[in-house]
Formats: sequence, structure tokens, C-alpha cells
Amino acid sequence: MNKRVDLQASAFWMPYTANRQFKKAPRLLARAEGMYYWTADGRQVLDGQAGLWCVNAGHCRPKIVQAVQKQVAEMDFAPTFNMGHPIAFEFAERLAGIAPDRFTRVFFTNSGSESADTALKIALAYQRARGEGQRFRLIGRERGYHGVNFGGMAVGGIPANRKVFGPGVAGVAHIRHTHDLQRNAFSRGQPQHGAEFADTLEQVCAFHDPSTVAAVIVEPVAGSAGVLVPPKGYLERLREICTKHGILLIFDEVITGFGRLGQPFASQRFGVMPDLFTVAKGMTNGTVPMGAVFVKDSIYESFMDAPEGIELFHGYTYSGHPLACAAGIGTLDTYADEGLLTRGASLEKTFEDAIHSLKGARHVIDVRNLGLMGAVELEPRPGQPGARAYEAFLKCFEAGVLVRYTGDTLAFSPPLIVEKAQIERIFDAVGDALKAVH
Repeated sequence: MNKRVDLQASAFWMPYTANRQFKKAPRLLARAEGMYYWTADGRQVLDGQAGLWCVNAGHCRPKIVQAVQKQVAEMDFAPTFNMGHPIAFEFAERLAGIAPDRFTRVFFTNSGSESADTALKIALAYQRARGEGQRFRLIGRERGYHGVNFGGMAVGGIPANRKVFGPGVAGVAHIRHTHDLQRNAFSRGQPQHGAEFADTLEQVCAFHDPSTVAAVIVEPVAGSAGVLVPPKGYLERLREICTKHGILLIFDEVITGFGRLGQPFASQRFGVMPDLFTVAKGMTNGTVPMGAVFVKDSIYESFMDAPEGIELFHGYTYSGHPLACAAGIGTLDTYADEGLLTRGASLEKTFEDAIHSLKGARHVIDVRNLGLMGAVELEPRPGQPGARAYEAFLKCFEAGVLVRYTGDTLAFSPPLIVEKAQIERIFDAVGDALKAVH
């Protein structure tokens, strides 16, 4: 970094950051490779959160770097409105090749937020296309996160993301979250209790009239709210209710997609199929921003049955950007070469044992995990929500381990190339940090 930059007066308004607090004691990452970052002053930091849930193959992987370098020298940009370029079609085919059966159509976006809004718009347009235009209502879930655009914010269920921005989109309702500390604390994998929470969807539908509901959107595992793992039978019950009432079920797989749960996608891990699902993050290994919506064949075909002309009045200037597609193909090649889309399954028990070793540690009130994602929930400090987890996050960073904190929860999602010793180091650092936090 140029040392002449004055961070206190910097033009950069940082996202989801206490800017004044950060700029007084900045944490600057200057280089990355494999499982590690290096700070601006040369310290090595083990990445326990895959960048921001996205660097699934580890940092600066050669095939991805080379693919982007080659593409930017060959063609930097080409439009996909009434034009096309081969690499977008190639990448879409490659993605369809790892998707569940009957998901052979891919609509490109630039982020998870855009993917959520795109999926919601496709759902509304589909209901109209099939003669169900009265279905305008969208249902999200408490503690859900679907990005920060107006659609995703409206169906999202994290209060701080919503309270100062107004309702965003009319006709939105929410079902109950699945977190149940009293019955499910310290569950390994899917909790035993809570399938009945899905029945709140029946109650919401009864209140609003199910014939007005277009779609329900949920994360298979709620990531940003602190890794809330669905109870056994919960997702199956949601699927049954949506099918019963003609409602589309959308899975937000921005975090769970691309190997995080030991399968390419969470729907394959759980054996529960949505009608659409959203992705981003691990799609390009975080190298170039990109997202997508996978659409069931039957939904796509309903649009193609319309008269000739534009079937969906939606898209982005950078949908299917050449550099992003190149990064995505390099990412899929890397995943395939190293078996990363399923490697998490072989490490899940090691990860589970390591994270649950913190049961009984100071301040810990819950530990939860699935695949290579997990969370340690801390008892809030009276009158200072989030402060304890933030201090633990800082202690870990000082010890050379990067983790994520959200509220009073520490969250973990290491790159899928992680080794057993690195897993142990992550949770040893957390244990030491908790001893030092009052």
C-alpha cells in the first residue's frame, strides 16, 4: 500500500464496517496464496473464512489466474444484450454439468444480492406466464440473508439490514427461523428437533391466502446469521408445503454452493430440490465478481412458450462478463482437478471434532456445524451485544488466524483445500482467544 494514503481521511467508505473504529487501528491484507493472507507489515494469517465465504479453492490458484490473464488480453468485454460471446455459453454448460438434474438453465448476475433479486423476479414472472398473476407475495425467513438489494433485503430477516431502509418491497412475509438453543445446543450436524418450524409456512399461507404467494426463499443453511443448520425433516417439509400450494421454492446457495457441504450444492447434500437456486461467491472462487440463478427446465420452457421477442425484461450490463466467465471456468477446472466439490465430506468429521472441542470453553453457549462450515455462539456481554465476539475476532487475528464474527457468533468456513493441522490451528486460536476475553 502507498504509505502516503491517510486512512483517517480516506475516500473509501467501507461496507459493513465500523469505519471510524477500523481506521484508528486498520487491519490491512496485502497478499494471498493458498490458505494464507499476508498483512501489509508481512505477518502471515491463516484464512479460516475463505475470504468472505467465497475463496473455496484457496487463494491465487494458477489455473484461475492464468484464465483471467489470457481472457483480458484476448477480449476485455462484450455485451450479452442481443449479442454474445462463446465463453459465456461454455461456462453456462459447465455449470449445468454439475447442477442437480433438470437444472440446465443459468441466468448470469454479478453478485449474490443480484442473484436473489433475479430469482425473485423470475418467480413472479413465471407465475404470471402460467396464468397465476395474482401470485405477488414473496416469503422469506427470520434471520435469513439474501443480499442487500431491495428485493433481497425485503425477504431477508436480519433486522439491522432492514430497519433504516423501509419495507423495500410490498407483499413480503416471513416464517420463523430454525434456531432453538434450548433443545438443539451443541448439535453435531443437523439438529434432531425443529422440523415443525416449517409449519409456520402453512400458517403464513393460511393468513395471506396461498393462492397469492409466488415464492418462498430460504438458505439451506443460514450463513450470515451464524450458521443455522436446518433440523432433520425441515427442508423436506418446506418442499411439501410449497408443492401443495403451487409455490416456488428458492434456495439461496450463495454460501452453501460449490462444495461447502461436501457436495456441489446443498440440495444434493439434503436430497431436497428447489425450483430455482442462487449462487455467487465460490462460483469464481471470489476472483471476479459473479453470480447466477439456476432455473428448472420447466420454468425456463414456460417463458419460451411466449410469443417471439424478449422473454424476460431483466439483466445486467455485466451479465456473463468475459473475465468472470474465464475465472469461473478456471475455478471449475481447479475444483475438478483436486476433487474439491466433494472433499469437504472427507474432512467433515475432523472439522466437527475440532469445533466441538470448544464446548465448555469460556463464554460458549452453542457450537454447530455441517460440512466445512460452523459456528461458535457466545453469551452476549450485558448491555454490549456483539462486543465479546468482536474482541475474540481481534484476538484471533493478532494470533494469525482470520475468522468471521456476526453478532455474538464466530463463524468458520475455511477454503476446501484446508488440511487437518490447519483446522486444529484455527480452533486452538479460538480457544486461546476466548480465555483472554472477559
